Amino acid sequence: MESTREPRPKPVKAIGDRSSTPSIQTELTLFKIADAEIRKAISAYLKLAKATNGLAKVSLGDIEDERTRTILMAGLAVRGEMSAETALEEWKRRQAVPFELETAIAAGVYKDIRSTGARFLDLLEAQTGNFSNFSPAFIKQNPYLLPLFQHLAGIFSKAALKQLVGSVSDNSISGPAAERLSKLLRERVDPNAVNKGEILKRLESTLEGIVRDLIGRVLFESIVDRALRDQGLLFQREEEYESLRGVVYDFRADFVLPTAADPRAFIEVRKSSSRHASLYAKDKMFSAINWKGKNPELLAVLVVDGPWTGETLRVLANVFDYVVPISRVPELAETLDAYLKGDKSKLKWLIDFRIRPAVI
Repeated sequence: MESTREPRPKPVKAIGDRSSTPSIQTELTLFKIADAEIRKAISAYLKLAKATNGLAKVSLGDIEDERTRTILMAGLAVRGEMSAETALEEWKRRQAVPFELETAIAAGVYKDIRSTGARFLDLLEAQTGNFSNFSPAFIKQNPYLLPLFQHLAGIFSKAALKQLVGSVSDNSISGPAAERLSKLLRERVDPNAVNKGEILKRLESTLEGIVRDLIGRVLFESIVDRALRDQGLLFQREEEYESLRGVVYDFRADFVLPTAADPRAFIEVRKSSSRHASLYAKDKMFSAINWKGKNPELLAVLVVDGPWTGETLRVLANVFDYVVPISRVPELAETLDAYLKGDKSKLKWLIDFRIRPAVI
């Protein structure tokens, strides 16, 4: 599998001779920084989950790292920095409290990008002469500062921004768009009236949108991806292969191991609520029957999160070989490794599903 490591960041281009200007060694956007932090948090969570048997037995040595403590405490709705000893005691007090994975992962991400947003604002203040000189060249060369340009100008939606300056992003701002945005900032920003605390408060809405988007798109499947990589397993993600053959029709699973050309196992990842559990269960059960009916000895795995109903999970377990919570993914990776190496005891269900012409 190809590495997903971010490229080495380049220095910010300074405008003018300001040797004392604070610099940030990055041209990364807030989105990319949040994405990298989420992946670090996922790695820390998986390590913690594996060491504690799915957070069932936590020891002092498991939470010595600050990031890991933040994840554990935030998932149990405990806020604030604390020592490992205090965190362990809080975990003991709240063992019956459901662990909220999304909240746990997001907590550290917010902390990181909030501090980054504040540093970006300090840089912007220094590079523009205390918010007095927004040259088109500076805007064009530093598109990653777009969220701050936007909030300084009092523009609170992407639609309004596009209407006023054209199509722009925090990856690229064209010359004409930079001219329009420069003019807008000169008209709207009074250097003597800029309240940095207020700007950072406005930035919160942008940061919340970034984290929500990343959590929705990458969290759960990234946890499975990382666990499989840590176990050294070969696999393909949904976007990396054309289809997995089935009895009724061919379509793709979230993960197939080792390849779609030689499928031995597939994994579906699904978060649900009690209100939608039955609907999701029917969809996933048909997927499993369709694929297992076509591919003898194909191991079917469903990774779940959210408040599924107990009855729904019991029904799913009559089709899937494994139905596991997201917190037990490290153990699941070990099971998959054993199956791919020949341990047939891991396979529970053989499905004989054929469609053939009726005999007239």
